[in-house]
Order: sequence, then C-alpha cells, then structure tokens
Amino acid sequence: MDVVRFIPTAATCYVTAIILTFVSAVYLFRYLKFVNKDQQLIVNGLTEKTIVNGPKILFLPLTTRSTELCQVLSLGSTEYCIIKNTLQGERRVEVGPKLIFLKAYDKIIPCPYQKTCRKAFSLKANEYIRFLDHNTGKVRVLRGERGCVVPGPEEVVVDGDKCQAIDLQIFEYIKIKDKKSGAVRVERGEQLVFLGPFEEFLGKKQTAVEIDEETAVLVRNKRDGQQHLVTEKKLFIPTNDEELLEVRKLQKLADYEACIVRNKNGKDSVYFGSNKDQRSFFLEPYSQLVTLKWSRGRRREYRDLLLTKLDLRPMYMSFEFNCRTSDNVELILEGSFFWEIVNLPAMLKFTNDTTGDICNHARSRFIELVSQRTLMEFMQSFNVIAEEVHQEDKSGFYGQRGVKIHSLEVTGYHCADPSTATILSEIIQETTNRVNRLQQQESENEVQLKEIRGDIDEEKARSELLAIQTQNSSAKAEMEGIAEAQRVRTFLDTLSASLEGGLDLPSIINMWKTLRKEDALKAISTGNARVYFTPRDASISIESHEHTTE
Repeated sequence: MDVVRFIPTAATCYVTAIILTFVSAVYLFRYLKFVNKDQQLIVNGLTEKTIVNGPKILFLPLTTRSTELCQVLSLGSTEYCIIKNTLQGERRVEVGPKLIFLKAYDKIIPCPYQKTCRKAFSLKANEYIRFLDHNTGKVRVLRGERGCVVPGPEEVVVDGDKCQAIDLQIFEYIKIKDKKSGAVRVERGEQLVFLGPFEEFLGKKQTAVEIDEETAVLVRNKRDGQQHLVTEKKLFIPTNDEELLEVRKLQKLADYEACIVRNKNGKDSVYFGSNKDQRSFFLEPYSQLVTLKWSRGRRREYRDLLLTKLDLRPMYMSFEFNCRTSDNVELILEGSFFWEIVNLPAMLKFTNDTTGDICNHARSRFIELVSQRTLMEFMQSFNVIAEEVHQEDKSGFYGQRGVKIHSLEVTGYHCADPSTATILSEIIQETTNRVNRLQQQESENEVQLKEIRGDIDEEKARSELLAIQTQNSSAKAEMEGIAEAQRVRTFLDTLSASLEGGLDLPSIINMWKTLRKEDALKAISTGNARVYFTPRDASISIESHEHTTE
C-alpha cells in the first residue's frame, strides 16, 4: 500500500498558526488568572472548591468548572464580622483592623441591615453590655471603660444594645431583682449601679422620703405581710423586704373642724380640733379617713360633694323647691338655711347625706303648708310660712340627725307657668308701684312738715334774738345815762367848789355844753365827715381887721 505524504503548504501553515494562536488565547483567557492583594479567587473544580489568596498569578487546571474573583472584606479598627463554615456549621469572629480572607466553604453572616461588617461596641465608664451565649446559656457582662467590645460567635446582646448604668444620688435608691434566685436587693446612692447577668431593675430609681414632724411612711414587710408606720425622723429608704405603701402627712384640724377615722375593725372614731390631743395626728396602719358623700346644688340634684373634714361652724345653704297653692298655682320657692352641726356622732348614725336630708324634709314641710293657702295668702304671709316650717316642726327630724337650724327664710318666689308668672309679675309690679307712691307721698309730707317746723323754730329764735337785743340796748342806754349823769354831777360839784359861788347854775350849764361841743369837734375831725355849724351854735363872730398902710 502506498503511503500518501501530506506536504503542508504555506497556506496550511498559516491557518494552523492562526488556530493555535486562537486556542492559546482562549486557554490563557480562561485558565490564566491574576489575583491582587485584596482579592480572592474561588476555584470550583469537579469535586472540590478551593480558594486562592492574592497576590498571585495562577494557571488553572483543565478540570476547573468555574471561577469567581471576589473582593476581600476590609475591617476597620472598630469593626468585626461573623464567619460561618457551611460544611461544619462552626462560627468564628474576626476583629479588625485587617483583611478577611475566607476559607473554602466560609460565608460571612450579614447583620440585620444586610451589611457584612458590624460595628463593635465602645463602652463609657457608666455603660455596660450583656451577652448571652446560645451554646452554653451563660451571660457575660462587660463594663466600661473599654473599646472594641464584640460578642462571641454564638453570643447575642441581651438588651438589644449597650445599657446605661443608673447613677444614684445620696437621697435616691433603686430595687434590683435577680431572676435566677428571685432575691431582691436595694441599692442606695451615691454610686453607679450595674446589673448582673440575670438581674433587672424593679421600676425606676426612687427618691428617699424625708420623715419629719409632718411626714410619716406606711411600710409593708413582704416576708410577714404586716404593715407598720415609720415616724422616726430620718431619710427613709426601704430595705430588701420592705415595700413603701404610702407617704402619710400629718392630719391637722382647726378648732372648728372635725374628721372621722375608721380603724381595721370598722369602728369609726370622731376627732375634734377643739381637743388638744386630737387636733394633729398620723393615721395608724389599716386606718383611713371616712369620706362623706353629700348632695349639692340648689335642688340637691348632684350627690358628688366629697368631704373628709367637716366644718362645725354655722353656715348658709341655699335651696329651691316646687310647691302648689290651694288654688292650683305652681310656685318655685328660693331661700336659704342658716344651720350647723351640733352632734356629729348622731349625724353619722342616722344619715349619710346630711344636706340632702335637710332640704328634702324642708321641701315636704313647705309643700304641706303652702297647699293650705291661696296665692294671695301666700304672697302676704310667705315669711310666716317659713317660720312655721322651721319653728313649728315638732318631729325632731333635725335634732335626731345632729343638726340645728338657726333660721330659714324665703328670699324669692316665682310661678312655674309662664302665663301665671306674667300675671303675678303684674300684680307684684302694681303692688310695688303703690308702695312706692305711698312712700313718695310720705316722704313729701315729711319734707313739708320739716320745713314748717324749721320756719317755726326760726321765728322763735328771731323773737328771742330781738328780746335779747332790746334788753341789751336798754341796759346799755341805762349804763351810758348813769355814766353821763355821774360825769355831769362831778363837773358841777367840782366847778362849784372851785369858784365858791362865783357863777350861777345857767352859766355852768352853758360852759358844760361848750365843752361837749369841743369833744364832738375833736371826734369829727379825726374822720372824713364834714360838719356845718351856725354862728349861733359855735358862738363865732365875723369882723374885719384889715388896716391900710400908706
């Protein structure tokens, strides 16, 4: 058999070179890998998976099914991540700063926010964190100050995040319960309080009670269940077995006040402020102040007046009733009581609504008495009816309930029916106008009478004045006459004695008259008046004494 030899030609060699070059390029592109420092190459073979860490140049075997070039996770100084081996199920924690090169079948467990790296915890001096290990059930507690705190691979944060320690001042405290043993302890300031592995706070921090003269504390012992009252003056903080039930203030009563205390046996005791031993006290354990529930409102329609202290002084209380007269006119009466509590034990024994009972009984009496009178009779004697309701009540209703009614008066009334009220208003208006007119006329008559009496008194006074003036004038004239006569007598006697009978009586009288004229001229000359005298009056003569000188 002849052998045929193939002698390649130039074209064949060229094609072959091209094919070899293409195959080599495909091989290099598929099986030659370049891995950087921060990368990993995941190689999936036929039966196994391997990881190649960079930096590296790698020729892959022909049995490689697929490859994946991944970026390496870079952790900072306060970051960490949790890695799980999917074949063995084990977990481990990697803490930065570093690059995380995963092993074959490793997987980073993302956090709830779909992030592969997690933020480490940084604790201050007043912070702490608790981790629970799911494998062992142990709780690990870490306190500050420390940085980069990370949980273990199987640990979770118990409280969801780091916690703040409770800072207590000297007057503060807090209760802590250990859920493992059930024991309760009390921590008081000044300090920072951190919880243990199985502890929890029972409420918030509390302020201690300052016990003084006006403050006490009611405490229950949780071991024996008994209550006791602490009155010792101090800063009170309960112990581990004590529970603070109530802060009680000193009950203080004025001289006119009283209160009712009910003890654990249900017996009521009355305390009066007028008694020295009862005017201030603390409520004993199992005791309480009795609250009275009285009615209020003008018709006592609301029973919601709560009283723990009673005022024993007399007081006013208003009321409003509906009643009907014998001529079938419905009236609405308005008035007031002036009353007081005189026997508190009796009141507690017979009624639990003192004001309601008083008003209801008075309303019954008013309805009974008003129904026996017509409208006109009622209008003329409604105050008398009020006195009969109060003073002629022989039932002893008020005294039995320990109260005394000092006075009861009707301050107003009106008709319930609008038409009747209009007529009644007109009657009242006319009566009022008549009374006003009578009072006005009486006032005018009284004014006139006062004016007449004033004129009479004025004339009497004037007559008395004239009589006194006349009497004074007569007395003055008499005195002046006596004085003048005495002067004349003295002048005549003195002149006659000095002249020894040289002049007769008419000459002496003329001389006296001349002297009197001189006195009159002197008196007139001191004023502005002009006086004219005749020559005869002044004895003046007119003569010419002119002389001619040659």
